[in-house]
Amino acid sequence: MTTSITFFNNKGGVGKTTLLCNVAAYLAEEYEYEVLVIDADPQCNATQYMFDDEKLQYFYEETSSFTLYNIIRPLSLGKGYSKELNVSRSPRFNVDVIPGDPRLALTEDLLAKDWGSAIGGDARGIRTTLLFADLVHRCSDYDVVLIDVGPSLGSINRAVLIATDYFVAPMSIDIFSVKAIENIATWIEKWRKQWDVGIANVDDLEEVDADLARDLCFAGYVSQQYLAKRDRKGTKRAVNAYERIMNQFEKVVSSHLSKTVPLADRNAPLGLGAIPNLHSMIPMSQSARAPVFMLKSTDGVRGAHFSKVKDAKTTFGTVADEIIERIGLEE
Repeated sequence: MTTSITFFNNKGGVGKTTLLCNVAAYLAEEYEYEVLVIDADPQCNATQYMFDDEKLQYFYEETSSFTLYNIIRPLSLGKGYSKELNVSRSPRFNVDVIPGDPRLALTEDLLAKDWGSAIGGDARGIRTTLLFADLVHRCSDYDVVLIDVGPSLGSINRAVLIATDYFVAPMSIDIFSVKAIENIATWIEKWRKQWDVGIANVDDLEEVDADLARDLCFAGYVSQQYLAKRDRKGTKRAVNAYERIMNQFEKVVSSHLSKTVPLADRNAPLGLGAIPNLHSMIPMSQSARAPVFMLKSTDGVRGAHFSKVKDAKTTFGTVADEIIERIGLEE
């Protein structure tokens, strides 16, 4: 059975897309998983990261292309779930992708309107809300489906999380990430109660296939973009200002989110790892459309950059390994 994982935070600029794409590439390379990335962010950052300009032009200018909008449009026209499903292969990340589309933002109103109907027990509203759940269900040939979303608390992300087994919260080292976790906890608790009421009120459950919805669990958080220095033993540690904020994460996440969303592993710390500020490696990776840990001399890697490329594989690999262990997905 396919396992779906969404990378989500209510705060933007936390390095979410970079984390997701590098974890996806690591799972494909090291675990030899069949990995699908669904870009459900209307800004399409994951799509831009994993494909060159020529391919991007094809996605958004050619009528023969296939993006996430092709899946959503039939439902918006009242034609039900799309029967068509095409993916594109990212050559450097070695994963399949359903590319994002800016027109996805146009479906926010549709999903919001039908959510109001869904929580009243209306079958059409429930079917619309299960749009992504149906999509993930049809991707059963993959070991893992990773979903990238924007930082909003809107109807698109709600529909995505209803389709998700687990979510990971990337967190930048600032107080706003802490506040964002509180917002997520409140929001998830509210929509879960509303969803349960809607399912209880629907006349015919078989008509809506409510079993497509997943029981969302929290896999953990990842501390991102901190400045690091080496201690006397040569171990990289966050500088004091960042470390003080990082130390709050476990308490805040545990006190808020873990009370709202079941944990993937109640016996493990909630932190999945930490990603330091990778400075010039990120724009180099974005320009090459390649994972940070797969950058080569032809991508502009020189001198000390080679050791940073090697370190990046350990850094992203640690997070990926922790996710797989938490969710119990075997090789």
